Amino acid sequence: MTDLAYMTATEMGRLFAARKLSPREVCVAVIAQIDAWEPKIRALYAYDPEGALVAAKAATERWVKGAGLGPLDGVPVTIKDNIATKGVPKPLGTAATELFPEPYDAPPSARLREAGAVILAKTTMPDYGMLSSGLSSFHPLSRNPWNLALNPGGSSAGAAAAGAAGYGPIHIGTDIGGSIRLPAGWCGLIGFKPSLGRIPIDPPYVGRVAGPLTRNVADAALAMSILSRPDARDGMSLPPAELDWNIGPSTVRGLRIGLMLEIGAGMDVAPEVHAAVQAAARIFESQGATVVPVAPVLTRAMLDGLDKFWRARAWADIEPLPDERQTKILPYILRWAEVGAKISGADAVRGFGQTMAMRAAAATLFADVDAILSPTAPVAAFPAELASPIDDPDRPFEHIGFTVTWNMTEQPAVSINCGFTSDGLPIGLQIVGRRFDDVGVLRLAKAYEEWREPQRTWPKPPA
Repeated sequence: MTDLAYMTATEMGRLFAARKLSPREVCVAVIAQIDAWEPKIRALYAYDPEGALVAAKAATERWVKGAGLGPLDGVPVTIKDNIATKGVPKPLGTAATELFPEPYDAPPSARLREAGAVILAKTTMPDYGMLSSGLSSFHPLSRNPWNLALNPGGSSAGAAAAGAAGYGPIHIGTDIGGSIRLPAGWCGLIGFKPSLGRIPIDPPYVGRVAGPLTRNVADAALAMSILSRPDARDGMSLPPAELDWNIGPSTVRGLRIGLMLEIGAGMDVAPEVHAAVQAAARIFESQGATVVPVAPVLTRAMLDGLDKFWRARAWADIEPLPDERQTKILPYILRWAEVGAKISGADAVRGFGQTMAMRAAAATLFADVDAILSPTAPVAAFPAELASPIDDPDRPFEHIGFTVTWNMTEQPAVSINCGFTSDGLPIGLQIVGRRFDDVGVLRLAKAYEEWREPQRTWPKPPA
């Protein structure tokens, strides 16, 4: 049963089509896995095992009749709290939200449902998605399956914990500063942040994307083949494009790849993280790439400017709430956002202007390289009860320097495991590509996936 819970989506689809395995069998196995893990890691919201079994039975009947809807028909998936699913309230991770059933599926949910995916549950997130943590005023504290004393990261906290614990093969998160890649890195997963607009999303926002967290690159590409289908509700989405998501490993011979081991602002890179990323870069070099050290693109002014803008934006959303709802917000987030009341309109605009400085710096960098390798995060997973690695609302973004830049520049980036600390914690390697080269980034990740050393077995449920 455990083997079925950890089976890849691509393998499931092949076996379903051959009638050698049924979606119902997989669903039963994943439910058993959830029963074993969930009391400890608390990854799920609105878990619906009965509804999942009904959907799995319908998918099984379609495959038996030779009428499967495609490679995701019957595959178990989860969807992050802040991506609307019809009939389920969307708390946004905070107890301050007034709950009501969502009237329709957001684009990612709609695409998965159309493809026949079995939606097991929503997944947890911190208040308003503004932490790289599983800490929330609404959801129970989510924990990392690799070490239950540690955080899975965030804001796609439950998605990452669910992926590492074997709650099916595909988990959909969102990312505006690292919220897919950071938890993927801390939980040993593939976490793909596509180019802005590649996956339609509702509501859209600057830098905000949806994307998959999976246990292998092929499943991330399979998810992208469905999620990237057009939806008119997203006025920031890219024009529909027929991309070949059926990826194989890419040759790196002749590519010029930048190695960025410092980001320019925030936390220093831990020695074990530094060494693991350097070792990954040497593998790329051994396969024919030219790997060159590159300078940081982020500055203190850029990171602090973005912090000011986001505080002002958060306070604009929180300030109209009545006091009794404001007091329900996670104290860390409320303290961080309240500073936004003192930020002038001009300072907020100047802060947002730093995103354009990021774009200019990235454009200059990518005129000289085809891709970038870097750490996903400067450190490994941190204690579960903390809001961030340094747990200081006055310095909230010291750990997101390697990830947030590529949200603001709209470039695709993926986190893939590149090793473990001496304590057995995963270390994420980030691969960044040129804007719109989503397929190219996944091909590089696929190549590295095949070159790297065999991975450790996934954590087992506690006895």
